[in-house]
Amino acid sequence: MALSGGLQLLKLSPHACLAPSSLPKCHPSRFSWLQGHPWRTSRWRLLCSQSGPQIQSNSEDGDCSQSIVGDLLDYLNESWTQFHATAEAKRQLLEAGFHLLNENDEWDLQPGGRYFFTRNMSCLVAFAIGEKYSIGSGFNIIAAHTDSPCLKLKPRSASSKSGFLMANVQTYGGGLWYTWFDRDLSVAGRVIVKAADGCFVHKLVKVKRPILRVPTLAIHLDRLVNTEGFKPNLETHLIPLLATKLEETSLKSDEKTTPSSFSRSAHHPLLLQLLSEELGCNSEDIMGIELNVCDTQPSCLGGGKNEFIFSGRLDNLASCYGALRALIDSCKSPAALANEQAIRMVALFDNEEVGSNSVQGAGAPTIFQAIRRIADHLAHEYIVSADMAHGVHPNFSDKHEEHHKPQLQKGLVIKHNANQRYATSAITAFLFKEVANAHNLPVQEFVVRNDMACGSTIGPIIATGVGIRTVDCGIPQLSMHSVREICGKEDIVTAYKLFTAFFQTFTSVDKKLKVDY
Repeated sequence: MALSGGLQLLKLSPHACLAPSSLPKCHPSRFSWLQGHPWRTSRWRLLCSQSGPQIQSNSEDGDCSQSIVGDLLDYLNESWTQFHATAEAKRQLLEAGFHLLNENDEWDLQPGGRYFFTRNMSCLVAFAIGEKYSIGSGFNIIAAHTDSPCLKLKPRSASSKSGFLMANVQTYGGGLWYTWFDRDLSVAGRVIVKAADGCFVHKLVKVKRPILRVPTLAIHLDRLVNTEGFKPNLETHLIPLLATKLEETSLKSDEKTTPSSFSRSAHHPLLLQLLSEELGCNSEDIMGIELNVCDTQPSCLGGGKNEFIFSGRLDNLASCYGALRALIDSCKSPAALANEQAIRMVALFDNEEVGSNSVQGAGAPTIFQAIRRIADHLAHEYIVSADMAHGVHPNFSDKHEEHHKPQLQKGLVIKHNANQRYATSAITAFLFKEVANAHNLPVQEFVVRNDMACGSTIGPIIATGVGIRTVDCGIPQLSMHSVREICGKEDIVTAYKLFTAFFQTFTSVDKKLKVDY
């Protein structure tokens, strides 16, 4: 969710030690590449502790719930950046039989077909066409965002202080930046690499081990920190250290600078060496980088009953995964689209945390352009804008409006704001509740206090820009915009079920309501 002062869009806001082999067979976990990895037994454990009972399930519904939660953890651990989240979504869609489209090509779309395209490798739109679709039948959409507040390397990141090599960063979004201190950090993102034939290749990179740290100042040197508060200067105090200063002679000979548009002196040679080792190339072949600073601690289950998910980037990858999985599973069988009259769509955007004003953000006409190419018509569209919601904090419950205190494990939250910070209306809320009620799925409601500012989502942006009925909803969570967030395991399952029900039944629910007649 961003910090602030025509298609129906659903906007998603998102085992004890469980071995990969014990995950449900219908959705096998992708751990094969980790075999032999030195961190395999610690980094990719799905529970935060090694002890405790394994999750047991004796029903098909229980197996499905276990699979959804376990696969979400896999997705979170794979998706350190918006680029990796999009690439992993692409992989899952291809594996499920969706066809990759190119925005620059002509599209040959068929009833019953399943398709998707990416933009900037950080934005993705996937859709499935009902076999009974006709012009004007409408689109049922769930929209979320792939980005999260983080630190990003500056264009010139190399600096030195007091005998340390430092990595200059800039803040992205409205993060709780004090939570980034004393964390085991690394980098991930994308790199432009020069190939042997002289062409340039876009590659994703992730340095899995901790290489960066933002150390706090010892209390002996800051005696008032516990009484006057921790107030770091984000320009001078939030600079990660990379290493002790190296002698120039310690660098490899292939790291000498060569003429190019990429200034190699802008980044520490040590950092470029680490990237080249991950990419399997020479550091001199790296022509450009766009890197996020990432926390290396894996996403996991936690709590006394393993009922919580502890992770970074829950806002908003939990929504992205719920929407993606619901679309894939809702049209998995050959007959799933046989009687569908609408088009089911998922739109995952970048840059929501900074206002969505980019070519890959919700402020761009991506959805409108996709609809025009698919159907050339807007009629009965509906969007679920899915972004994480504020669950009531047990230590700060007075920060919530007295009668609107969403709880973890109690279902998705419909967000309301009279000043249109959320796009929900009485009509769109009613329709969403009807889908939930028909499947016995719980929903909650949230409105901000009158004496507090309200955040916003991509919901109002899309509703205004495209003219589509929109409901804003989200999975309740705590610690939003912290480096480590928390949400309820049951809410992940409920969100998946409600998103799936939305795709499968919204068209019939919508036909029962008459407004403009």
